[in-house]
Order: sequence, then structure tokens, then C-alpha cells
Amino acid sequence: MAALHAEGLVVREPEGRRVWYSINPDQADRISALLGTPSPAEEPDWDRVTADLQTRYRGTFSPETVSQYLTESRGLLASNAGPLLASRAAAFAATRLDDLRRADQGAETPTVLFVCVQNAGRSQLAAGILRQLAGDRVTVRTAGSAPACDVRATIVTALDEIGVALGGEFPKPLTDEAVRAADVVITMGCGDACPIYPGRRYLDWDLEDPVGKPLATVRGIRDDIDKRVRALLAELLPASPARPIP
Repeated sequence: MAALHAEGLVVREPEGRRVWYSINPDQADRISALLGTPSPAEEPDWDRVTADLQTRYRGTFSPETVSQYLTESRGLLASNAGPLLASRAAAFAATRLDDLRRADQGAETPTVLFVCVQNAGRSQLAAGILRQLAGDRVTVRTAGSAPACDVRATIVTALDEIGVALGGEFPKPLTDEAVRAADVVITMGCGDACPIYPGRRYLDWDLEDPVGKPLATVRGIRDDIDKRVRALLAELLPASPARPIP
């Protein structure tokens, strides 16, 4: 509460030895934005979302395929996306379509899929670190066998401490096209959830689950994952001589 008060989000009202806190009415819009609270009368413009995705994939997938994947993605996320359903469904549909294209046509960069139970802890730590180290040289995906609603706050903090931004990542269910598009599939406590396809490399990382753990413990899990990710990256992208600066 002291931190919220310092940020001006709540007001403090002493009463004898007790102190009452309440939301600062002047910060209502800011609080709404932080919580992702939508206006009650608003409904996503699904026609526009569909049309924009169809424009994005014109010449690659038919409008019917794009619409189908968006509808499926919307249904898969409906129970845990909350007020961000439209943006998350669009992003998830786009990821699935990209994976479908990669599975059918191949890709120049290796793809790594990290899978844990809730896709809110270990897999997000691994994916964030690999993206930071590899940039666009590796395509990184995550999924969960039973995805949570949001990435856990301690995970966001643990990544931020080492300069890794979570960005717009959110828990996503495991899909067939994600596995088919991957060169390496790494499971963390949910190995039986992944379908097996020939030509993929499957690894199972035995890692402590950060759910409900204090930040100090999450940092240890993060650093363990960091070592494993660096070793994996060295295998995926063997070091090449650096180019001299002219």
C-alpha cells in the first residue's frame, strides 16, 4: 500500500491507530489502464479484427482460413483472456498462421518451442531470455498444457531485473501447428502433453515450478534457465568470427 500511495494511486486516511486506504478518484483512468478494465458498453469489433488479419495474410492464406483460425483462437482464449480477448485472439491467430506457414514451407531460422503447464512461469522465463540473446536469429514460441490468465508478476520482475522485457506475451494453449513448426521442443513439467513428430528434437528440463514462490527463489530458477538457454543457443547458432568494423 505504501508503494501505491507513493505513486498516487490510493489516498491515505488515518483514523487513530488505524489507516484506511481508498482508490484515488483522480487516478481512475490510470488504474483502469493498469488493470486492463474495459468500458462496460464496449464490444470488440470482430469484423475489423478479421478484415485486418485477412489483409495481413492476403496471398498466403484464404480469407476463410484466416477467419477460421481467428474464431478458433478466440474460443481457445475465451476463458482466460479477460478484457484483452480481441487483441490476444488476433495475436494468437497470427502466431498460429505463421507457424502453419513455417511447418508447410520451412524457415531459414530455427524455431524453439517452450512448454510448461500454465505458460506463466518457466516457459516465459526461457522464451524471454532466448529472445534477448538471439534476437531475430531464432524464432521463439511458448505454450501451456493448462494456460493461466496472465504471466505471473514475479516472472515479469525477474526478467526486468536482467533487462528482458516481456512485451505483449501472454499464456497460450498448446496447438498442433506450434509443435509442427518447431525444430526444438522443450517441456518443463508437462512432457506428455506434446504430440510427437519425427524430425523434431525433444528435451525435458527438470526445473522447479515458480508458482507461489518468493522472488528470491524465482531468481534462482531464472538463472538456472539462463544457463540452459545459453547452452542451447550455442548449439543452435555456433559462434562465427566477428566482422571487423570498417
